[in-house]
Amino acid sequence: MTVPVFEEYEPTADCDCPGCAQQRRALAAGGHPAAHGCRRALVLVTAAGMVLGGSGAAAAAATGLAPGLARGMARAGASVADPEPGTEQGGREALHGRPLPGPSGKPAGTPAPLRKTTRAEIINRAKNWVGAKVPYSMEKYWSDGYRQDCSGYVSMAWNLAGNEWTGTLADYGTRITREELQPGDMLLFHNPDNPTRGSHVTLFGGWTDYTHTYYVAYEQTKPYARVQATPMAYWNNSDRYVAYRYRGLSGAVTATTPATTPGTTSADAYPGLKSFGPGANNRYVTRLGEQLVARGGKRFYDKGPGPQWGESDRRATEAFQLAQGWRGTEADGLPGPETWRLLVTGGGRSIAATAPTAPTAPTAPTASTGATGATGATGATGPGSAGVKAPRYPGRGVFRPGRSSASVTQLGKQLVKRGFGKYYRSGPGPRWSEADRRNVQAFQRAQGWRGAAADGYPGPETWRRLFA
Repeated sequence: MTVPVFEEYEPTADCDCPGCAQQRRALAAGGHPAAHGCRRALVLVTAAGMVLGGSGAAAAAATGLAPGLARGMARAGASVADPEPGTEQGGREALHGRPLPGPSGKPAGTPAPLRKTTRAEIINRAKNWVGAKVPYSMEKYWSDGYRQDCSGYVSMAWNLAGNEWTGTLADYGTRITREELQPGDMLLFHNPDNPTRGSHVTLFGGWTDYTHTYYVAYEQTKPYARVQATPMAYWNNSDRYVAYRYRGLSGAVTATTPATTPGTTSADAYPGLKSFGPGANNRYVTRLGEQLVARGGKRFYDKGPGPQWGESDRRATEAFQLAQGWRGTEADGLPGPETWRLLVTGGGRSIAATAPTAPTAPTAPTASTGATGATGATGATGPGSAGVKAPRYPGRGVFRPGRSSASVTQLGKQLVKRGFGKYYRSGPGPRWSEADRRNVQAFQRAQGWRGAAADGYPGPETWRRLFA
């Protein structure tokens, strides 16, 4: 009699059959119905199953599986011998059809040299397989030469020189904490005692919300590559997953790499102005509110700070900015890099028990001034300016493609004066150009800013420092 094989099915959220219901209950209870690194298996029917005629349900009953699970697996054409069967997974090997690169004279297991890549490139490669619905296989290879299993998928996304497996992927990464995860990092579980039981790896695509309980996971699994919200760190063996960051990340600045300032960690990095203001809903708004409450801003909140930006957040931020002695649009209630830095480092002055009286009324950002989204200083003296006043900040709207203003000329001349004019072929002039943006970005990076804080568009803090 030919011994059949089966591939372990995955329960769907909308299926109410007894088999899927049993599987979902097992996963919720922390069970481990899936054994392979990608939670799938090929197993042989046991002798008991064959004696019972090869029936999946009969074999399951002989091994003590729950009847509902047995019926569900039988309906899927599955034959069962072990609720957590052993499986195989691909090992370290060359890209299909190509020799495995590596330093000459080195042992066979020596990792190949790292290829430089960016976070955006990692996620884009991962998306390509998802879009193509690359089918899962431990034995087949996609057109790019990478093996179509979970470790081959991460090898592909990280642009590694060959196909790695869960036992070697960590050689290409630096271990980080889960709170430090950023898009393109990986979550790896390798079971050294028995690599065929549970070992798996996913790519981190970002948090789904401020609670950090779910994240967007890119993974290669049956039936094909997918992206979906996944509990941190996985549906099972969650506590055994370890976060790693690819050691070959290039120095290119991307929108997913927020800026850090001296004395802070990546978790304290300024997330960019886009994270705040009307319509914002994310964990950074919650953290901002918690910091403001700790610094005397509790009276502005009717209830605890949350992820949805509201007027309470703006008023509390404004009060903190006024406490620093800032005025005008420098105290507009939107946290710029300097406001954020003082909050996360505990610097500056806390909010007074009663609101300070500003010598001049705060200037609200308006569309006409282009100040929507502006942060930091204006014509008033900002922190660290040693009493030197900058020309009044004209608003972000002035510094946009197609806009023409005397302020753009003023900005360009000051950049040249400060030694940041190398991208000008002529001018500077009144029309905003890519040369202006690149020169501003060079100045921002010289301040130690990265990511969204060094996007090449001058906010009030950039303006203040440039003219200080």
